[in-house]
Amino acid sequence: METLVSTTPAVHAKAVELGRHVLTMTTAAGSGHPSSALSLAHIIVELMYRQMRYDPVDPWNPNNDRLVLSEGHAVPMVYAAYADLGGVVGRNRADACTLTVDELVSLRELGSVLDGHPNPAEGFPFFDAATGSLGQGLSVAAGLAIAARIDGIDKRVFVIIGDGESREGQVWEAADFIIDHKLNNVCAIFSCNGHGQADAVSFQQSYDALAAKMSAFGWDSVKVDGHDPDALARAFEKVGESDKPVAVVARTIKGWGVDSIQNENYHGKPMAPADLDARLAELDATGATLGAEPGEAMLPVLPASAGEALPAGKTIELPPFEAALARVGMETALEKKSLATRAGYGVALVALGDVDDRIVALDGDVSNSTYADRFAKLHADRFFECKIAEQNMLSVAGGLSASGKIPFASSFAKFIARAADQIDMLAISRANVKIVGSHAGVSLGADGPSQMAVSDVAYFRSMTRTEREDGAALCHLFHPSDAICAYRCCELMANTNGLCYLRTHRPNADFLYALDETFELRGCKQLRVGDRLTLVSAGYMVHTVLEAAERLASSGISCNVFDAYTLPLDASPILSAAIDCGGTILTVEDNYLGGVHAELAEAAAERGDVKVVGMTARRIPKSAKTAEEIFTYVGVGLEQIVERAMGLAAN
Repeated sequence: METLVSTTPAVHAKAVELGRHVLTMTTAAGSGHPSSALSLAHIIVELMYRQMRYDPVDPWNPNNDRLVLSEGHAVPMVYAAYADLGGVVGRNRADACTLTVDELVSLRELGSVLDGHPNPAEGFPFFDAATGSLGQGLSVAAGLAIAARIDGIDKRVFVIIGDGESREGQVWEAADFIIDHKLNNVCAIFSCNGHGQADAVSFQQSYDALAAKMSAFGWDSVKVDGHDPDALARAFEKVGESDKPVAVVARTIKGWGVDSIQNENYHGKPMAPADLDARLAELDATGATLGAEPGEAMLPVLPASAGEALPAGKTIELPPFEAALARVGMETALEKKSLATRAGYGVALVALGDVDDRIVALDGDVSNSTYADRFAKLHADRFFECKIAEQNMLSVAGGLSASGKIPFASSFAKFIARAADQIDMLAISRANVKIVGSHAGVSLGADGPSQMAVSDVAYFRSMTRTEREDGAALCHLFHPSDAICAYRCCELMANTNGLCYLRTHRPNADFLYALDETFELRGCKQLRVGDRLTLVSAGYMVHTVLEAAERLASSGISCNVFDAYTLPLDASPILSAAIDCGGTILTVEDNYLGGVHAELAEAAAERGDVKVVGMTARRIPKSAKTAEEIFTYVGVGLEQIVERAMGLAAN
């Protein structure tokens, strides 16, 4: 990039101007973080007015350079710059309008697009992901950078990280990942103002320590004065010039320009209305001392070309299951009529990648267990190994989603649990991410409870009953009982805009469905018809429930059996069937409370004439040689199901 001519007086003037907006809008809101925002004054001016190649009037342009504000609480400074530049806001192009400076005082109001922390889903498309839960932004930036590489777009991704935030382990997961994948179009900017919320940052997060750490991680680490425009310009011009990503470690001042708030803890404290004029005067005085002088209007550099919009949605249709099996050399499953649901996922992932190049896959060093390794072999350019760093993996997936990709991210379901916060942020962003948890439940037996996900269904179900703006579920959970169902659930996931979770199991399972069986959102399948009791299950437990139903039938107790393979669930077919055969439902699950039993119990409570009894894992599992032993240990063994069902049928 050609070296920019120094415009230091004009940059100082713009920093003061934006700082005034920050103080005014946070005072109007009665909350916010003006001191943190002021520490970014020169970094934001340098990026948004001089360095980034982007079009504020078209924030959806895929060729735009991107900015991720991991230090989300400092967002008022970005809002001020964007309004000053006439940036466009809105959830999509159809409802886009220009953000004016006068609208800045709507910060944090219910009807405003200016949320307290960055969130594109609320109508601020300059950002790609919700941030503010600290430590996640560098991972999002990595996802954006990967997508740019896939699409052959020459753009840079800048991410601003607070020094206190850098204590979060995910920052270093992302730093490793970016080096692993040679993403030299990423620039990490550390704002080192030396202060956290309650106290000074640790020495380990100091200006010098962070610079040394980033160098040790393999980055081109550059230390600068974060309020020196020319020094910042020289540092940013290094981005993309070598095969290393650049880390700009900037010494900044919390509360820059307002001396009276720099020696006290003003974190999260706006100026009182009575003090506002005095603080604005201090800011003006700082500008005068620095020789601030407005020059010619500073405008961002437009991207090299207008670019095309992100791909429009299209229906993805998978080939017949038998053809997909042949594609990955697993035809013997047709002869055995048995295959693990995790393998069904692997088959589907390859088939999805064959028919749609938006499909990308990520895995956490267990791809030979999740079966994502099939995709890695056949679509290597769209597979990204994240190693043992699930939090980073899911945030990277969020960045890929923001770039129009459809990411499937897989690991053991138990390990997905450590990324609960990252999943929440994906939901807040309304990200189109597909999460796959393998080896779920207690059926893997010998590995023991540290490897068994038993709380995942309740967690994800809580989001399945939350609505998006369009009335759709915030999340869809899929829990297939055989590989055919798993294959088609993956197809449903790819065609469902939003967060999805697929729960798969380790053991092989007999096919329950015809090869051409179809499935649908909110659906269930009736596998047996009876007249005494209704049994409902999902996943691997369906096979045990079917065996129990066979035993019950030999004792003269004929049962309905339903496979509730997805949540949220339209419970009406199950409730209606239950009414016709005694009015009692027995649910059986290999997870803790809060899953299918809760779904049906809530629906039955609204209806008022159906009784729902639940059998779930009621104790912490442990190791055992077989799945059947563990089922009995946690309370859902075959004999226990039969005994409970007989008792209910007798009443």
